[in-house]
Amino acid sequence: MTNSKQARLRNLGEVEQVVMDYVWSHGPVTAERCREGLASSRSMKDSTIRTVLRRLEEKGYVIHEIESRTFVYRALDARQNVAVRAVKGIIDRFCGGSAEQLVLGMVDNAVLDRKQLERLARKIAENESKSSKKIGRKSV
Repeated sequence: MTNSKQARLRNLGEVEQVVMDYVWSHGPVTAERCREGLASSRSMKDSTIRTVLRRLEEKGYVIHEIESRTFVYRALDARQNVAVRAVKGIIDRFCGGSAEQLVLGMVDNAVLDRKQLERLARKIAENESKSSKKIGRKSV
């Protein structure tokens, strides 16, 4: 998340999301491979898939390389990292930058349950333990 160019990606339309999900799931793809892979769930013309991929590139979600005169597209960032940036944007816009306010709202609205919160607490404790061990090693 250090690349400021990717700090705020533009929202994805429905078809763009479907294509992006395919790219994330299948790694680098050509337009043809993507179109064929999505054909059973969403039929698209060749020109349509190429337009969608070009728009995804303009929005900063994918990049292409040319192999034997064929564009090969790959995701610029992992799905989870893109999701984190999207949630960070929501936190900044709707919760005044407070992740705690978001989590409290999710608890109040039964989006998160006790088991999920306990897993989150364990993960936080693990991360704090790892951080303190790193600090302890550096100061020796």
